[in-house]
Amino acid sequence: MSRKITLLVLAAAFAYGLYVLAGLPARAEVRALARKNPDKTGVMRQREEEARSAKRKPRRMQTWVPLSRVSRNLIHAVVIAEDPKFFGHEGVDWDAIKESLEKDIKERRFARGGSTISMQVAKNVFFNTRKSLTRKLRELIVTQWMERDLPKKRILEIYLNVIEWGDGVYGCEAAAQRYYGRPAAELGEAEAAGLAAMIPSPRRINPVTNPTRHARAQKRILWLMARAGYVKRDVGSLGAEPPADAGDEEGPEPTEPDPPPS
Repeated sequence: MSRKITLLVLAAAFAYGLYVLAGLPARAEVRALARKNPDKTGVMRQREEEARSAKRKPRRMQTWVPLSRVSRNLIHAVVIAEDPKFFGHEGVDWDAIKESLEKDIKERRFARGGSTISMQVAKNVFFNTRKSLTRKLRELIVTQWMERDLPKKRILEIYLNVIEWGDGVYGCEAAAQRYYGRPAAELGEAEAAGLAAMIPSPRRINPVTNPTRHARAQKRILWLMARAGYVKRDVGSLGAEPPADAGDEEGPEPTEPDPPPS
């Protein structure tokens, strides 16, 4: 009996492994990112489906810019907030993954945390935001492919141009114009911290839908930047400890009103 159970477990594990592999993009698609900008990403397609289900018109604000046209302030803010070890790891921060798993077990849900910038690129370009073990395993595989095929600067460039920064807002250029009325190349320290603060939950930690919560998250990013020496202001003026993490929430995400016509 025990042998049959073992065989059934092995067969189920093998079948699940095949299922995970079947949902991966072609390796050639990942390699192509080294020279070709992704068009419509998996998250963009997800948001379009959600908008149509809610009987809303899908919207997409995005302007691709090279890394050379992104403010150094924003690069510093994003890396220190989302993945401080980005230039040192090979796609996965195992310490962050461990902390995330411990939090998931404690809260008995999929809590945010543990995803590196490379993993977020894999999720945004090829998959979606729906949390599941299967998506995470696929994300890890694609992340390893990207780390082998793309230089770090290219991964960061893709990240800054495709991630969500609000309802229908994708990439740092569209976000800079939407929230601060200027190009990404001209963002100051506080503005860069404001955009980086939104990344964990761009529809909730948002200066339009929840300015109070956004301001708290922005201050936290400024504290992290100051501690790392990326801003001129003294950490002491921002407090002895960083403001509490704005966190994430379950439930429907708010939508922003349409921007005024240009």
